[in-house]
Amino acid sequence: MSETLQRQLSPRHITFMALGMCIGAGLFLGSASTIKLAGPSVLFAYLFGGAMIFIIMRALGEMAAHEPIAGSFAAYAHKYLGPFAGYLTGWNYWILMMGVGIAESTAVGIYMKAWFPDLPQWIWAFGSVAMIGGLNLLAVKVYGEMEFWFALIKVLTVVLMIAGGAAIIWLGWGNGGHPLGISNLWTHGGWFPNGVTGMVLALPVLVFSFGGIETIGMAAAEAAHPERTIPRAVNSVIWRILIFYVGALFVIMAIYPWNELGTQGSPFVTTFAKLGIPQAAGLINFVVITAALSSFNSTTFSGSRMLHSLATKGQAPHAMRHLSAHGVPVRGVLVTLVFLMLGVLMNYLVPGRIFGMMMSILAFNTVWTWGMVLIAHWRFRRRQLVPLAFRLRWFPLSSVVCLAFLAFVLVMLGYSADTRVALYVGVAWVLLLTVAYKLFGVDRRILATQDVAVG
Repeated sequence: MSETLQRQLSPRHITFMALGMCIGAGLFLGSASTIKLAGPSVLFAYLFGGAMIFIIMRALGEMAAHEPIAGSFAAYAHKYLGPFAGYLTGWNYWILMMGVGIAESTAVGIYMKAWFPDLPQWIWAFGSVAMIGGLNLLAVKVYGEMEFWFALIKVLTVVLMIAGGAAIIWLGWGNGGHPLGISNLWTHGGWFPNGVTGMVLALPVLVFSFGGIETIGMAAAEAAHPERTIPRAVNSVIWRILIFYVGALFVIMAIYPWNELGTQGSPFVTTFAKLGIPQAAGLINFVVITAALSSFNSTTFSGSRMLHSLATKGQAPHAMRHLSAHGVPVRGVLVTLVFLMLGVLMNYLVPGRIFGMMMSILAFNTVWTWGMVLIAHWRFRRRQLVPLAFRLRWFPLSSVVCLAFLAFVLVMLGYSADTRVALYVGVAWVLLLTVAYKLFGVDRRILATQDVAVG
């Protein structure tokens, strides 16, 4: 039995882990909804939202490069804000990973029905849980390699779409040799067809497209040479994601009037079809299934590592501390898989509603996680007496602006009737965790447990 997590993840693994979480169904199938809200100004919304996420990631990367410990932001909250803050953040993130995992396994079932309409959705959800669970029980390097290949398929698809779309715009491919140009970006109501309000309303929706990028922090404890790996991954992944999102949507809206998108399915399908690829729908279906499995893979990894970190602080059952000979928290993986099996049951009982249910209640958890990163980083900076090699620029102004942005997202969640449930469920979950903290004497167990993770 290993006593510590194994540092076997390379920069390539960690970079593609974050890409795998962020480039998924939200881009391939959900981009039409943000375009509908904002029109071409959605490009500015993605740039602004991406800048805010970059601040969060620089703050997390600064702490992770200096202290690459299991539990990441939950461990930092524990150390710099107190055990209760760490407890709430850790369990909040674990439930977030369970919700995302259930949603992604459901997505696999939904997409597989396009090829096998007679088989029930729950079978594919069960198959994805079994496959991803098996991968996560192996050495972490195996997980990293699988995530690399999962994510690479998505990245190549987006790159091919951008390149093909550029050929349509400037070379006239698929358009009889007549270049389309980019006038569609402003000839259908201008850059802001729904006003600045439309762009603002799109911000809370699109910002969660970046959810999962914090996986970089979770992987720090298993990264080789984290002092070099983490800064490189943080700096590279945010620019790649912005290029993929902004580049892909720029090409799509240049080819098609923004107010016509979504009427014929995914914008990616219609773009590939225009390039003369008759199997466009099947190709995108395969890619989106891969995207869902990639995200599911990362959520299982992050959820099991969070349970292990919580257990080392007395905030989860002691058995979750156990590591296999390969340094894998096997019991944490198994417990995570048991809860993910609830998704299989829900796919059996309410297959048509589960995906929307999960996505509508996870927003609060995401904002909580990102907010804790920024607040813990603030306290971290106040304690540092030596210069840091990797720093968040323009601190503390950048942190203040980003926290204000997260507060705005919470306000917008409450403003919309469709997302208001996220606040209700989020507050109820925090209250439940608080009661459990007192009822089960977690505070006493924390005092009795040696703080292995943060010393």
